[in-house]
Amino acid sequence: MTHHPHVHELFDLDGRVAIVTGASSGLGESFARVLVSAGATVVAAARRLDRLEVLAKELDGTTAGQGRVVPVRCDVTSEQDRSDLVELARAITGQIDVLVNNAGMPGVPHAEEETVEGFAALLDLNLASGFHLAARVAATVEEGQALSIINISSVIGLVSTAPIGGASYAASKSGVMGLTRELAGQWGRRGIRVNAIVPGWFDTEMTDGLFTNDKSAGWVRRNTMLGRGGAEGEVDGALLFLASPASSYVTGHALVVDGGWIAR
Repeated sequence: MTHHPHVHELFDLDGRVAIVTGASSGLGESFARVLVSAGATVVAAARRLDRLEVLAKELDGTTAGQGRVVPVRCDVTSEQDRSDLVELARAITGQIDVLVNNAGMPGVPHAEEETVEGFAALLDLNLASGFHLAARVAATVEEGQALSIINISSVIGLVSTAPIGGASYAASKSGVMGLTRELAGQWGRRGIRVNAIVPGWFDTEMTDGLFTNDKSAGWVRRNTMLGRGGAEGEVDGALLFLASPASSYVTGHALVVDGGWIAR
């Protein structure tokens, strides 16, 4: 008889190890919380170690999260930091099960104000560093081991959102989706799944001021099918789906979570 997993089994990450970059605030912090709630040990990486330590202390106070957040100061643009991060994560159980490439920053809104150095630095952080970290983690995967890599893109990589967004940011987030498809193709037969999440407008540090300004907040409401920006936690289900066995036959996919922004 065919075994049909219970719903809990589909989303269970008990005993798994996940790396989440950019975990000190916004979506990254939320991702760390949901993975811990599903049973994973989360290696939470960011440059702001103090914030990660606060998160770890908070979750240590709950039964679900006790001892399962490992805060690591990491600049993902540093090859040494990436190497140290992977080795630390592997030391927990001997393998890494989930990688969430979330670290990133916004760019300059106006193309004529972009500098050569600024453009290159943004692509290095938003695109290249995620590739190098994914490649390093993939190199540790042994035969028969499953790995889910989840890259965080943006609707700005799919459609123009001028005057908000910026050329370098759009290029980086579009590149994330192209990279996702290519890595999924190259690594699929090794049991490595690579997918992307494409969030719409959420009130985070990266969109600071967007929702407190009546004009820009109204722009979001008018152009989103659900008539509002995303609320806290509304990307978490997509993240958990792609990280867990529930998506075992999903790879090379860009999962858009935007309230209908690009479908309008």
